[in-house]
Parts: sequence; structure tokens; C-alpha cells
Amino acid sequence: MAELLCTLLVLYTLALFLWVILSWVQISATHPLARVVVFLDRIIYPVILPLRRVLPGIRLGGAMLDLSPLVLLLVLGLIRGAIC
Repeated sequence: MAELLCTLLVLYTLALFLWVILSWVQISATHPLARVVVFLDRIIYPVILPLRRVLPGIRLGGAMLDLSPLVLLLVLGLIRGAIC
């Protein structure tokens, strides 16, 4: 059971990395990667939205830096370290 949970945590961490990278690129709705983005949004947003409510973004000039993915990666790493 712990092995399955470890594998799922690794897959979720990889999905989070991919979600962050794809958020830097504008992808049209007709592009094949748009379906991947929708899938990643569906699995990442339910976890990251509560973090965004708690953690304020950091203003960098005219832009905001969202720290919630970084915090989520840290939490996932801590959970993996405790279980695996």
C-alpha cells in the first residue's frame, strides 16, 4: 500500500511540475496540449486553491509571484519522505 502511495505522490509531483511549466506558455484551445492542460487543471486546482487563499502572492513590479506551487512541492516532498 505504501508503495502505491509513493508512486501516486511521485506522479502528482511530476504533474505539478508539468502544470507549472505549461502555465508559462500560451496554448490555444485547439492545440492538442490543451486537453493535457485541462486535465492537469482538474487534478491540481482542488489542492492548490486552498493554498492560494492562505498564501498571498509576492508583488514583483507589475507581476505577482505565486508561491503556492512551491509550497505544495515542499509538502509533497515531506509526505514522500515520511512514507517512502
